[in-house]
Amino acid sequence: MSTSLQRGIDTLIGQIDAPIASFFTSCVHCGLCADACLFYTETNDPKYTPIHKLEPMRRLWQQEYTFWGKLMKQVGLSKPVTDEELAEWEPLVYDSCTLCGRCSLVCPVGNDIVYMVRKMREGMVASGHAPEGLKGATQRAVELGSPMGVTLNTLMAHIRHTEKETGLTVPLDKEGADYMLVLSSAEVADYSEIVTAVTRIFHQAGVSWTFASDGFEGTNSGIQIGSSDLAAELVGRIVRAAERLRVKYVISPECGHAYTALRWEGPNLIGRAYPFEVIHIIELLDQLRSEGRLRTDSVDETRMTFHDPCQMVRRGGVIEQPRNLLKQVAPNFVEMPEAGVQNWCCGGGGGVAANPRAEPLRLQVFSRKKAQLDAVNVKTMVTSCSNCRTMLLDGLEHNRMDVEVIGLTELVAEHLAPEEKSNAD
Repeated sequence: MSTSLQRGIDTLIGQIDAPIASFFTSCVHCGLCADACLFYTETNDPKYTPIHKLEPMRRLWQQEYTFWGKLMKQVGLSKPVTDEELAEWEPLVYDSCTLCGRCSLVCPVGNDIVYMVRKMREGMVASGHAPEGLKGATQRAVELGSPMGVTLNTLMAHIRHTEKETGLTVPLDKEGADYMLVLSSAEVADYSEIVTAVTRIFHQAGVSWTFASDGFEGTNSGIQIGSSDLAAELVGRIVRAAERLRVKYVISPECGHAYTALRWEGPNLIGRAYPFEVIHIIELLDQLRSEGRLRTDSVDETRMTFHDPCQMVRRGGVIEQPRNLLKQVAPNFVEMPEAGVQNWCCGGGGGVAANPRAEPLRLQVFSRKKAQLDAVNVKTMVTSCSNCRTMLLDGLEHNRMDVEVIGLTELVAEHLAPEEKSNAD
């Protein structure tokens, strides 16, 4: 047995905690998780059944922690987990799971399959079985601060552009600000208009905010590849920046896994509570709306719908806030079938988007989103996750669909009321 395989198996065994043991014990093999996974529904291939993706881990649990499993292992009736088997399972664990949580939602005995896949990925990484694309993204995140390789210089260029366009100051490293804004790699690299949008909105609302030069990137490749140590390092950079600037809130970007990593998993990853609160940008915008601080004076009559990002909606509970904002500026907004917590994934979350090998399968399973869009016949799709936005654009182009995709923050900013005297600095 190779050193990396032994390390991976030891890691997998170490990841089998009480919840994992309980989940394997209580699984009744009903198959409902299959019907909730777009990789199964769009291919009809049983290997994409979510619980099946955990088979090597299930067998290790059986061999190490159950009476009959130990006995079968001793008499040679239970086959060992091999390097070849983990190599075979790598595409199932990484290419065909976006950690979207729909399988966990429908499980009749309450098994959190996403939690189990995350644990499985820890062992896969330790044994050397992770996609090269995701390895590269994670390495760039650790060494450069961003999985897409964007740097502070890139952000500074967008800041200068925004200041020139709006005549407003974009605060950087402002100690004592109330809010510290974090962006995703895709927002800095591909959707930088969000910097202008946020600057205009916050100026109107009188929000005290800042960027941090050492903590502006929120994308967490450690969560996606399955390395808690790397995830903790990436979250820690944001925490240290927020503590240095003594902010009261950190604003999570329009990025699903950045939101999950920062808001829900961060304190456990770094081993202590935050001295600040985390709020998603859409939650904050809706709060400003409800307080009368975000004022719009026009609407977009285009027929549009909203794509619910899985980590925000299904796993984070941010459901009504985007709809409150849409109702303010989009009177012809319509819901897709199965919108909200039941919505189908874009197909590229959980690190799938950073894995070029997965692209053909990702585009194949976009047929589910295409069916949702065909049912509502819209001209525009709005979302609040930059990764979803890119995946949706890819899927639409692949299927030659004439649907525009825009970010919710930018849509709101387009309809801001004329400038009034602001309390912002």
